[in-house]
Amino acid sequence: MFSSVFKLSIFFNPLIWLSLIPLAAIVILFLIPQKFVTPIKIFTLTVTCVVFLGSLLLWINFFNYTSFFQFSDSFQLTSHFNFYYSVGLDGISLFFLILSTFLIMICILISWNSVTFLLKEYLICFLFLDFCLIQVFSVLDIFLFYIFFESVLIPMFLIIGIWGSRERKVRASVQFFLYTLIGSFFMLTAIIFIYSITGSTDLTILWFTEFSHFHQVILWIAFFFGLAVKIPMIPFHIWLPEAHAEAPTSGSVILAGILLKLGGFGFLRFSLPIFPYASMYFAPFIFILSLIAIIYGSLTTLRQIDLKKIIAYSSISHMGFVTLGIFSLSTIGLEGSIILMLSHGFVSSAMFFCVGVLYDRHKTRILKYYSGLTQVMPLFSVFFLFFSLANISFPTTSSFIGELLILSSLLNISFFLTFFTSFGIIFSVSYTIWLNNRLNFGSLKIQYFDNFQDVSRREFFIMLLLAFVILWIGIYPTLFINEINFSVLNLVEHLSI
Repeated sequence: MFSSVFKLSIFFNPLIWLSLIPLAAIVILFLIPQKFVTPIKIFTLTVTCVVFLGSLLLWINFFNYTSFFQFSDSFQLTSHFNFYYSVGLDGISLFFLILSTFLIMICILISWNSVTFLLKEYLICFLFLDFCLIQVFSVLDIFLFYIFFESVLIPMFLIIGIWGSRERKVRASVQFFLYTLIGSFFMLTAIIFIYSITGSTDLTILWFTEFSHFHQVILWIAFFFGLAVKIPMIPFHIWLPEAHAEAPTSGSVILAGILLKLGGFGFLRFSLPIFPYASMYFAPFIFILSLIAIIYGSLTTLRQIDLKKIIAYSSISHMGFVTLGIFSLSTIGLEGSIILMLSHGFVSSAMFFCVGVLYDRHKTRILKYYSGLTQVMPLFSVFFLFFSLANISFPTTSSFIGELLILSSLLNISFFLTFFTSFGIIFSVSYTIWLNNRLNFGSLKIQYFDNFQDVSRREFFIMLLLAFVILWIGIYPTLFINEINFSVLNLVEHLSI
Protein backbone atom coordinates (compact mmCIF):
# COMPACT_ATOMS: atom_id res chain seq x y z
CA MET A 1 0.00 0.00 0.00
CA PHE A 2 2.81 2.38 0.97
CA SER A 3 4.70 1.86 -2.28
CA SER A 4 1.64 2.24 -4.49
CA VAL A 5 0.64 5.53 -2.88
CA PHE A 6 4.24 6.73 -3.08
CA LYS A 7 4.43 5.92 -6.80
CA LEU A 8 1.16 7.72 -7.47
CA SER A 9 2.51 10.79 -5.67
CA ILE A 10 5.70 10.72 -7.67
CA PHE A 11 3.98 10.47 -11.05
CA PHE A 12 1.09 12.89 -10.53
CA ASN A 13 2.18 15.60 -8.11
CA PRO A 14 4.24 18.39 -9.75
CA LEU A 15 5.36 19.67 -6.35
CA ILE A 16 7.06 16.36 -5.48
CA TRP A 17 8.59 16.21 -8.96
CA LEU A 18 10.00 19.69 -8.45
CA SER A 19 11.71 18.71 -5.19
CA LEU A 20 13.15 15.52 -6.70
CA ILE A 21 14.94 17.30 -9.55
CA PRO A 22 17.75 18.76 -7.36
CA LEU A 23 18.25 15.36 -5.68
CA ALA A 24 18.58 13.62 -9.05
CA ALA A 25 21.03 16.33 -10.15
CA ILE A 26 23.17 15.70 -7.04
CA VAL A 27 23.45 12.01 -7.94
CA ILE A 28 24.48 12.87 -11.51
CA LEU A 29 27.05 15.41 -10.28
CA PHE A 30 28.72 12.73 -8.18
CA LEU A 31 29.25 10.74 -11.38
CA ILE A 32 30.86 13.62 -13.30
CA PRO A 33 34.66 13.88 -12.81
CA GLN A 34 35.89 17.02 -11.05
CA LYS A 35 38.05 18.05 -14.02
CA PHE A 36 35.04 18.81 -16.26
CA VAL A 37 34.57 22.28 -14.78
CA THR A 38 32.52 23.97 -17.49
CA PRO A 39 30.08 21.03 -18.03
CA ILE A 40 29.51 20.87 -14.26
CA LYS A 41 28.65 24.59 -14.16
CA ILE A 42 26.35 24.42 -17.19
CA PHE A 43 24.61 21.31 -15.89
CA THR A 44 23.96 22.83 -12.45
CA LEU A 45 22.74 26.12 -13.91
CA THR A 46 20.41 24.23 -16.26
CA VAL A 47 18.97 22.23 -13.37
CA THR A 48 18.34 25.32 -11.23
CA CYS A 49 16.75 27.08 -14.22
CA VAL A 50 14.43 24.10 -14.77
CA VAL A 51 13.46 24.09 -11.08
CA PHE A 52 12.77 27.83 -11.18
CA LEU A 53 10.65 27.50 -14.33
CA GLY A 54 8.83 24.62 -12.65
CA SER A 55 7.97 26.86 -9.69
CA LEU A 56 6.64 29.48 -12.14
CA LEU A 57 4.44 26.80 -13.72
CA LEU A 58 3.02 26.07 -10.26
CA TRP A 59 2.14 29.76 -10.00
CA ILE A 60 0.52 29.77 -13.45
CA ASN A 61 -1.65 26.80 -12.45
CA PHE A 62 -2.38 28.21 -8.99
CA PHE A 63 -6.05 29.00 -8.30
CA ASN A 64 -6.05 32.16 -6.20
CA TYR A 65 -9.71 32.23 -5.11
CA THR A 66 -9.34 29.68 -2.35
CA SER A 67 -7.50 29.30 0.95
CA PHE A 68 -7.13 25.53 0.54
CA PHE A 69 -3.74 23.94 -0.04
CA GLN A 70 -3.15 23.13 -3.71
CA PHE A 71 -0.93 20.48 -5.32
CA SER A 72 -1.48 18.62 -2.04
CA ASP A 73 -0.58 15.01 -1.44
CA SER A 74 -0.03 12.79 1.56
CA PHE A 75 1.14 9.30 2.41
CA GLN A 76 2.04 7.57 5.63
CA LEU A 77 5.73 7.39 6.46
CA THR A 78 5.44 4.60 9.02
CA SER A 79 2.64 2.44 10.37
CA HIS A 80 3.97 2.56 13.94
CA PHE A 81 3.55 6.32 14.36
CA ASN A 82 1.02 8.75 13.00
CA PHE A 83 3.52 10.47 10.69
CA TYR A 84 2.52 11.48 7.17
CA TYR A 85 4.54 13.10 4.43
CA SER A 86 2.11 15.84 3.43
CA VAL A 87 2.81 18.58 0.92
CA GLY A 88 0.81 21.47 -0.45
CA LEU A 89 0.99 25.13 -1.38
CA ASP A 90 -1.16 28.06 -0.41
CA GLY A 91 -0.85 31.73 -1.34
CA ILE A 92 1.66 32.37 1.44
CA SER A 93 4.10 29.57 0.68
CA LEU A 94 3.87 29.85 -3.12
CA PHE A 95 5.94 33.02 -3.43
CA PHE A 96 8.51 31.93 -0.85
CA LEU A 97 9.09 28.80 -2.92
CA ILE A 98 9.49 30.88 -6.09
CA LEU A 99 11.87 33.25 -4.26
CA SER A 100 13.99 30.28 -3.17
CA THR A 101 14.28 28.69 -6.60
CA PHE A 102 15.00 32.08 -8.21
CA LEU A 103 17.79 33.02 -5.79
CA ILE A 104 19.43 29.57 -5.98
CA MET A 105 19.61 30.04 -9.76
CA ILE A 106 21.04 33.55 -9.27
CA CYS A 107 23.64 32.21 -6.83
CA ILE A 108 24.97 29.79 -9.44
CA LEU A 109 25.41 32.72 -11.84
CA ILE A 110 27.01 34.89 -9.14
CA SER A 111 29.66 32.29 -8.33
CA TRP A 112 30.37 31.37 -11.96
CA ASN A 113 33.97 32.59 -11.88
CA SER A 114 34.61 33.16 -8.17
CA VAL A 115 34.81 29.54 -6.93
CA THR A 116 38.17 28.06 -7.87
CA PHE A 117 38.38 24.94 -5.66
CA LEU A 118 36.01 22.09 -4.75
CA LEU A 119 33.57 23.39 -7.36
CA LYS A 120 31.49 20.22 -7.56
CA GLU A 121 31.04 20.06 -3.80
CA TYR A 122 30.10 23.75 -3.76
CA LEU A 123 27.37 23.26 -6.37
CA ILE A 124 26.09 20.14 -4.60
CA CYS A 125 25.59 22.27 -1.47
CA PHE A 126 23.36 24.65 -3.44
CA LEU A 127 21.36 21.86 -5.04
CA PHE A 128 20.79 20.34 -1.60
CA LEU A 129 19.73 23.78 -0.37
CA ASP A 130 17.28 23.95 -3.27
CA PHE A 131 15.74 20.62 -2.25
CA CYS A 132 15.52 21.52 1.46
CA LEU A 133 13.96 24.94 0.83
CA ILE A 134 11.30 23.51 -1.48
CA GLN A 135 10.43 21.05 1.29
CA VAL A 136 10.41 23.75 4.00
CA PHE A 137 7.84 25.81 2.12
CA SER A 138 5.68 22.89 1.00
CA VAL A 139 5.52 20.28 3.79
CA LEU A 140 2.39 20.38 5.94
CA ASP A 141 3.77 18.49 8.92
CA ILE A 142 5.53 20.38 11.73
CA PHE A 143 7.95 17.52 12.45
CA LEU A 144 9.06 17.29 8.81
CA PHE A 145 9.20 21.08 8.68
CA TYR A 146 11.63 20.97 11.60
CA ILE A 147 13.80 18.35 9.85
CA PHE A 148 14.11 20.37 6.64
CA PHE A 149 14.26 23.64 8.60
CA GLU A 150 17.41 22.35 10.32
CA SER A 151 18.79 20.55 7.26
CA VAL A 152 19.33 23.96 5.67
CA LEU A 153 22.05 24.56 8.29
CA ILE A 154 24.30 21.82 6.91
CA PRO A 155 25.03 23.25 3.43
CA MET A 156 25.13 26.80 4.80
CA PHE A 157 27.65 25.75 7.45
CA LEU A 158 29.85 24.29 4.71
CA ILE A 159 29.43 27.23 2.33
CA ILE A 160 30.51 29.74 4.99
CA GLY A 161 33.21 27.58 6.59
CA ILE A 162 34.89 26.30 3.40
CA TRP A 163 34.27 28.93 0.72
CA GLY A 164 34.16 31.97 3.00
CA SER A 165 36.28 34.96 2.05
CA ARG A 166 38.29 35.66 5.21
CA GLU A 167 40.22 34.02 8.03
CA ARG A 168 37.36 34.07 10.58
CA LYS A 169 35.08 32.03 8.33
CA VAL A 170 35.22 28.83 10.44
CA ARG A 171 34.40 30.75 13.61
CA ALA A 172 31.49 32.49 11.85
CA SER A 173 30.10 29.21 10.48
CA VAL A 174 30.29 27.51 13.89
CA GLN A 175 28.62 30.49 15.55
CA PHE A 176 25.86 30.48 12.95
CA PHE A 177 25.33 26.73 13.33
CA LEU A 178 25.26 26.72 17.14
CA TYR A 179 22.98 29.75 17.53
CA THR A 180 20.34 28.43 15.16
CA LEU A 181 20.60 24.81 16.31
CA ILE A 182 20.27 25.62 20.02
CA GLY A 183 17.31 27.90 19.35
CA SER A 184 15.58 25.17 17.36
CA PHE A 185 16.05 22.65 20.18
CA PHE A 186 13.22 24.37 22.06
CA MET A 187 10.99 24.08 19.01
CA LEU A 188 11.74 20.36 18.72
CA THR A 189 10.75 19.91 22.37
CA ALA A 190 7.46 21.69 21.69
CA ILE A 191 6.78 19.49 18.62
CA ILE A 192 7.34 16.32 20.67
CA PHE A 193 4.98 17.63 23.36
CA ILE A 194 2.32 18.47 20.75
CA TYR A 195 2.55 14.93 19.36
CA SER A 196 2.27 13.45 22.86
CA ILE A 197 -1.04 15.21 23.59
CA THR A 198 -2.64 15.22 20.11
CA GLY A 199 -1.17 12.11 18.47
CA SER A 200 -0.48 14.05 15.28
CA THR A 201 1.93 16.59 13.80
CA ASP A 202 -0.20 17.29 10.73
CA LEU A 203 -0.71 21.02 10.27
CA THR A 204 -4.25 20.77 8.91
CA ILE A 205 -5.26 18.85 12.05
CA LEU A 206 -3.42 21.10 14.50
CA TRP A 207 -5.04 24.20 13.03
CA PHE A 208 -8.36 22.94 14.42
CA THR A 209 -6.98 21.57 17.70
CA GLU A 210 -7.76 23.68 20.75
CA PHE A 211 -4.90 23.94 23.23
CA SER A 212 -5.42 25.38 26.70
CA HIS A 213 -4.21 28.92 27.23
CA PHE A 214 -1.39 27.71 29.45
CA HIS A 215 -0.21 25.18 26.85
CA GLN A 216 -0.43 27.82 24.11
CA VAL A 217 1.80 30.20 26.06
CA ILE A 218 4.45 27.56 26.81
CA LEU A 219 4.45 26.15 23.27
CA TRP A 220 4.49 29.62 21.69
CA ILE A 221 7.59 30.53 23.72
CA ALA A 222 9.34 27.32 22.62
CA PHE A 223 8.53 28.03 18.96
CA PHE A 224 9.56 31.66 19.44
CA PHE A 225 13.15 30.73 20.35
CA GLY A 226 13.52 28.58 17.24
CA LEU A 227 12.00 31.13 14.88
CA ALA A 228 13.36 34.37 16.39
CA VAL A 229 16.96 33.18 15.94
CA LYS A 230 16.34 32.65 12.22
CA ILE A 231 14.83 36.10 11.58
CA PRO A 232 16.91 37.18 13.64
CA MET A 233 15.22 39.29 16.29
CA ILE A 234 17.02 41.26 18.97
CA PRO A 235 18.79 39.90 21.07
CA PHE A 236 19.33 36.74 18.94
CA HIS A 237 21.04 38.61 16.11
CA ILE A 238 24.72 38.24 17.08
CA TRP A 239 25.46 35.52 14.52
CA LEU A 240 24.11 37.43 11.50
CA PRO A 241 26.69 40.22 10.85
CA GLU A 242 29.60 37.85 11.42
CA ALA A 243 28.12 35.18 9.11
CA HIS A 244 27.52 37.75 6.36
CA ALA A 245 31.00 39.23 6.69
CA GLU A 246 32.69 35.84 6.28
CA ALA A 247 30.35 34.19 3.76
CA PRO A 248 31.00 34.27 0.01
CA THR A 249 28.70 36.55 -2.00
CA SER A 250 26.32 33.72 -2.92
CA GLY A 251 26.20 32.64 0.74
CA SER A 252 25.20 36.16 1.80
CA VAL A 253 22.51 36.19 -0.89
CA ILE A 254 20.99 32.97 0.47
CA LEU A 255 21.29 34.12 4.09
CA ALA A 256 19.62 37.48 3.52
CA GLY A 257 17.30 36.46 0.69
CA ILE A 258 15.84 33.23 2.06
CA LEU A 259 17.11 32.08 5.45
CA LEU A 260 15.95 35.22 7.26
CA LYS A 261 12.46 34.53 5.89
CA LEU A 262 12.22 31.07 7.47
CA GLY A 263 11.49 32.57 10.88
CA GLY A 264 8.77 34.87 9.56
CA PHE A 265 7.26 32.03 7.56
CA GLY A 266 7.27 29.85 10.70
CA PHE A 267 5.35 32.52 12.63
CA LEU A 268 2.77 32.74 9.82
CA ARG A 269 2.44 29.00 9.33
CA PHE A 270 2.57 27.73 12.93
CA SER A 271 2.62 30.26 15.77
CA LEU A 272 -0.34 32.38 14.68
CA PRO A 273 -2.86 29.71 13.60
CA ILE A 274 -1.98 27.01 16.18
CA PHE A 275 -1.49 29.33 19.17
CA PRO A 276 -3.85 32.28 18.49
CA TYR A 277 -4.35 33.24 22.15
CA ALA A 278 -0.60 33.23 22.87
CA SER A 279 0.09 35.23 19.68
CA MET A 280 -2.29 37.97 20.83
CA TYR A 281 -0.94 37.77 24.39
CA PHE A 282 2.68 38.23 23.29
CA ALA A 283 1.99 40.80 20.54
CA PRO A 284 3.03 43.81 22.75
CA PHE A 285 6.27 42.00 23.62
CA ILE A 286 6.99 41.49 19.90
CA PHE A 287 6.22 45.16 19.23
CA ILE A 288 8.84 46.22 21.79
CA LEU A 289 11.50 43.86 20.39
CA SER A 290 10.70 44.97 16.85
CA LEU A 291 10.99 48.67 17.68
CA ILE A 292 14.33 48.02 19.37
CA ALA A 293 15.47 46.08 16.29
CA ILE A 294 14.46 48.91 13.95
CA ILE A 295 16.16 51.68 15.92
CA TYR A 296 19.17 49.68 17.14
CA GLY A 297 19.74 48.10 13.72
CA SER A 298 19.60 51.49 12.01
CA LEU A 299 21.92 53.27 14.45
CA THR A 300 24.40 50.38 14.39
CA THR A 301 24.37 50.44 10.59
CA LEU A 302 25.47 54.09 10.63
CA ARG A 303 28.71 53.27 12.43
CA GLN A 304 29.81 50.27 10.32
CA ILE A 305 32.79 50.44 7.99
CA ASP A 306 32.43 47.00 6.34
CA LEU A 307 30.08 47.10 3.33
CA LYS A 308 28.59 43.69 4.13
CA LYS A 309 27.98 44.56 7.77
CA ILE A 310 26.20 47.74 6.72
CA ILE A 311 23.70 45.68 4.72
CA ALA A 312 23.52 42.96 7.40
CA TYR A 313 22.56 45.37 10.18
CA SER A 314 20.07 47.10 7.89
CA SER A 315 18.45 43.67 7.38
CA ILE A 316 17.87 43.44 11.14
CA SER A 317 16.05 46.77 10.95
CA HIS A 318 13.92 45.72 7.97
CA MET A 319 12.96 42.42 9.57
CA GLY A 320 11.75 44.45 12.56
CA PHE A 321 9.12 45.91 10.22
CA VAL A 322 8.19 42.37 9.17
CA THR A 323 7.55 41.14 12.73
CA LEU A 324 5.50 44.27 13.44
CA GLY A 325 3.32 43.45 10.44
CA ILE A 326 2.95 39.79 11.38
CA PHE A 327 1.87 40.51 14.96
CA SER A 328 -0.45 43.34 14.00
CA LEU A 329 -2.72 40.30 13.45
CA SER A 330 -4.63 42.12 10.73
CA THR A 331 -5.14 41.30 7.08
CA ILE A 332 -3.34 44.42 5.85
CA GLY A 333 -0.41 43.91 8.23
CA LEU A 334 0.02 40.25 7.33
CA GLU A 335 -0.10 40.99 3.61
CA GLY A 336 2.38 43.83 4.08
CA SER A 337 4.80 41.60 6.02
CA ILE A 338 4.71 38.93 3.29
CA ILE A 339 5.29 41.49 0.53
CA LEU A 340 8.12 43.09 2.54
CA MET A 341 9.79 39.70 3.13
CA LEU A 342 9.66 38.97 -0.59
CA SER A 343 10.94 42.44 -1.40
CA HIS A 344 13.77 42.19 1.12
CA GLY A 345 14.74 38.87 -0.46
CA PHE A 346 15.35 40.61 -3.79
CA VAL A 347 16.67 43.98 -2.57
CA SER A 348 19.15 42.65 0.02
CA SER A 349 20.34 40.01 -2.46
CA ALA A 350 20.99 42.75 -5.00
CA MET A 351 22.87 44.87 -2.45
CA PHE A 352 25.06 41.95 -1.39
CA PHE A 353 25.74 41.13 -5.02
CA CYS A 354 26.88 44.70 -5.66
CA VAL A 355 29.28 44.43 -2.71
CA GLY A 356 30.49 41.12 -4.13
CA VAL A 357 31.21 42.79 -7.48
CA LEU A 358 33.48 45.29 -5.73
CA TYR A 359 35.14 42.62 -3.61
CA ASP A 360 35.91 40.44 -6.65
CA ARG A 361 37.78 43.35 -8.21
CA HIS A 362 39.55 44.95 -5.25
CA LYS A 363 39.57 42.26 -2.50
CA THR A 364 38.34 44.62 0.23
CA ARG A 365 34.97 45.63 1.65
CA ILE A 366 36.19 48.51 3.84
CA LEU A 367 34.25 51.63 2.88
CA LYS A 368 37.11 54.13 3.25
CA TYR A 369 38.94 52.68 0.24
CA TYR A 370 36.07 53.47 -2.14
CA SER A 371 34.95 56.77 -3.60
CA GLY A 372 33.93 58.31 -6.92
CA LEU A 373 32.89 55.04 -8.59
CA THR A 374 30.44 56.92 -10.84
CA GLN A 375 33.43 58.15 -12.87
CA VAL A 376 34.80 54.68 -13.66
CA MET A 377 31.85 52.28 -13.09
CA PRO A 378 28.76 54.16 -14.37
CA LEU A 379 26.57 51.09 -14.93
CA PHE A 380 27.39 49.76 -11.48
CA SER A 381 26.61 53.17 -9.94
CA VAL A 382 23.20 53.37 -11.63
CA PHE A 383 22.21 49.91 -10.42
CA PHE A 384 23.54 50.55 -6.91
CA LEU A 385 21.54 53.79 -6.73
CA PHE A 386 18.39 51.97 -7.83
CA PHE A 387 18.86 49.20 -5.25
CA SER A 388 19.60 51.86 -2.61
CA LEU A 389 16.30 53.58 -3.41
CA ALA A 390 14.54 50.21 -3.12
CA ASN A 391 16.25 49.70 0.25
CA ILE A 392 14.70 52.94 1.58
CA SER A 393 11.26 51.93 0.24
CA PHE A 394 11.12 54.53 -2.51
CA PRO A 395 7.70 54.65 -4.28
CA THR A 396 7.36 52.25 -7.25
CA THR A 397 9.78 49.81 -5.59
CA SER A 398 8.64 46.62 -3.88
CA SER A 399 9.57 47.61 -0.31
CA PHE A 400 7.34 50.69 -0.46
CA ILE A 401 4.22 48.55 -0.79
CA GLY A 402 5.15 46.31 2.13
CA GLU A 403 6.04 49.13 4.53
CA LEU A 404 2.96 51.16 3.54
CA LEU A 405 0.64 48.25 4.35
CA ILE A 406 2.44 47.56 7.64
CA LEU A 407 2.27 51.21 8.77
CA SER A 408 -1.42 51.32 7.82
CA SER A 409 -2.11 48.29 10.00
CA LEU A 410 -0.13 49.74 12.93
CA LEU A 411 -2.07 52.99 12.71
CA ASN A 412 -5.21 51.02 13.63
CA ILE A 413 -3.44 49.71 16.74
CA SER A 414 -1.59 52.72 18.14
CA PHE A 415 -0.57 56.13 16.84
CA PHE A 416 2.52 56.15 19.06
CA LEU A 417 3.61 52.72 17.79
CA THR A 418 3.30 54.00 14.21
CA PHE A 419 5.13 57.21 15.09
CA PHE A 420 8.15 55.46 16.57
CA THR A 421 8.18 52.87 13.78
CA SER A 422 8.38 55.65 11.19
CA PHE A 423 11.75 56.65 12.65
CA GLY A 424 13.04 53.46 11.04
CA ILE A 425 12.26 54.94 7.61
CA ILE A 426 14.16 58.14 8.46
CA PHE A 427 17.17 56.18 9.70
CA SER A 428 17.00 53.92 6.64
CA VAL A 429 17.23 56.94 4.35
CA SER A 430 20.14 58.28 6.41
CA TYR A 431 22.44 55.26 6.25
CA THR A 432 21.50 54.24 2.69
CA ILE A 433 22.01 57.67 1.11
CA TRP A 434 25.17 58.11 3.19
CA LEU A 435 26.51 54.79 1.85
CA ASN A 436 25.60 55.62 -1.74
CA ASN A 437 27.18 59.07 -1.48
CA ARG A 438 30.43 57.75 0.02
CA LEU A 439 30.70 54.96 -2.53
CA ASN A 440 29.71 56.57 -5.82
CA PHE A 441 30.55 60.26 -5.50
CA GLY A 442 33.59 62.30 -4.53
CA SER A 443 37.12 61.93 -5.83
CA LEU A 444 38.62 58.66 -6.97
CA LYS A 445 41.09 57.23 -4.46
CA ILE A 446 43.66 56.12 -6.99
CA GLN A 447 46.24 55.68 -4.24
CA TYR A 448 44.42 52.45 -3.36
CA PHE A 449 43.23 51.19 -6.76
CA ASP A 450 44.60 51.95 -10.20
CA ASN A 451 42.53 49.48 -12.21
CA PHE A 452 38.74 49.68 -12.57
CA GLN A 453 36.23 47.62 -14.55
CA ASP A 454 32.51 48.18 -14.88
CA VAL A 455 30.02 45.32 -14.65
CA SER A 456 30.40 42.41 -17.05
CA ARG A 457 27.59 41.06 -19.21
CA ARG A 458 26.88 38.31 -16.69
CA GLU A 459 26.75 40.79 -13.79
CA PHE A 460 24.60 43.19 -15.83
CA PHE A 461 22.11 40.40 -16.58
CA ILE A 462 21.86 39.45 -12.88
CA MET A 463 21.34 43.07 -11.78
CA LEU A 464 18.77 43.62 -14.54
CA LEU A 465 16.77 40.56 -13.43
CA LEU A 466 16.72 41.69 -9.81
CA ALA A 467 15.81 45.27 -10.77
CA PHE A 468 12.97 44.03 -12.98
CA VAL A 469 11.39 41.97 -10.18
CA ILE A 470 11.72 44.84 -7.67
CA LEU A 471 9.97 47.22 -10.10
CA TRP A 472 7.35 44.62 -11.01
CA ILE A 473 6.25 44.13 -7.41
CA GLY A 474 6.39 47.89 -6.76
CA ILE A 475 4.34 48.92 -9.79
CA TYR A 476 1.84 46.04 -9.90
CA PRO A 477 1.53 44.59 -6.37
CA THR A 478 -2.09 43.59 -6.93
CA LEU A 479 -0.99 40.47 -8.80
CA PHE A 480 0.89 39.25 -5.72
CA ILE A 481 -1.61 40.45 -3.11
CA ASN A 482 -4.47 38.67 -4.89
CA GLU A 483 -2.62 35.36 -4.65
CA ILE A 484 -2.00 35.63 -0.91
CA ASN A 485 -5.27 37.34 0.08
CA PHE A 486 -7.45 34.27 0.71
CA SER A 487 -4.70 32.49 2.64
CA VAL A 488 -4.21 35.56 4.84
CA LEU A 489 -7.97 35.87 5.40
CA ASN A 490 -8.02 32.22 6.47
CA LEU A 491 -5.17 32.93 8.88
CA VAL A 492 -6.98 35.95 10.38
CA GLU A 493 -10.10 33.77 10.75
CA HIS A 494 -8.09 31.28 12.83
CA LEU A 495 -6.93 34.15 15.05
CA SER A 496 -10.51 35.20 15.70
CA ILE A 497 -11.72 31.69 16.64
